[in-house]
Amino acid sequence: MSLLKLGIPKGSLQDATLDLFARAGWKITLSSRSYVPSIDDREIECLMVRAQEMARYVESGTLDAGITGHDWVVETEADVEELSELVYAKQRLVRVRWVLAAPEDSLIRGPRDLEGKVIATEVVQITQNYLAKHGVKARVEFSWGATEVKVPQLADAIVEVTETGSSLRAHRLRIVDTVLESATVLIMNRPAAADCWKRQKAESLILMLQGAIAAASKVGLLLNVHRADLPGVLGVLPALKKPTISPLSDPEWVAVNTIIEEAVVRQILPKLKAAKAEGIVEYPLNKIVL
Repeated sequence: MSLLKLGIPKGSLQDATLDLFARAGWKITLSSRSYVPSIDDREIECLMVRAQEMARYVESGTLDAGITGHDWVVETEADVEELSELVYAKQRLVRVRWVLAAPEDSLIRGPRDLEGKVIATEVVQITQNYLAKHGVKARVEFSWGATEVKVPQLADAIVEVTETGSSLRAHRLRIVDTVLESATVLIMNRPAAADCWKRQKAESLILMLQGAIAAASKVGLLLNVHRADLPGVLGVLPALKKPTISPLSDPEWVAVNTIIEEAVVRQILPKLKAAKAEGIVEYPLNKIVL
């Protein structure tokens, strides 16, 4: 039987990844002491690997595919194929940024101001590439963690990852520049990507994962409306595409089915009621496959 060896990121992305797989239709069960989780798909074998190490294990062929950040592919300079972005992170469905940050009262206002300075970061290669791009010479030191607290005593500036910037602001740091924008990606070993079965299995997995991501912030709305009032209701509804309109047993009435952002439901329900919609039902979505 053919088998896809898949790396699941251990660490900050772990819970978000397991939840995403569950919404996509795969149940992954992880023992607290095991790096080999079980998955309810006989064609997939999983292994838990830190995102920082994923690309090199995929490049070597230890894994056929894996989920990691584009940043770690760049950092490790691994020769792998990035099949698709999966735009989710540990907190929200967003891309993340590696940013150059300095103390609020620092004179560092741009990359040129880093000449001769000390920069602390977890992504040494990415930072060195950034400095080379700007023709700047500075000392880049690897940081094992808690990078925000190392300035100004241990470093003049840092390159750190952020989703919202809140942690940097809490440490009285100012973002100077974006060094690299990154998203979660599914990568494949090049020989595995050239294998028709393994590639098709990975692409099917991507389709379902992307469907779950697309549905994460949306809900479905189903409602009934008199035909005479339909234009007013349609004027209220934002839709993924055009709403589905179906006739009811009473020819004067129709059912309207649509998909909207969950965040706007509380704003439009009163408007729908005012437009004479009836029997309004909100329902959750698992996947949207476009």
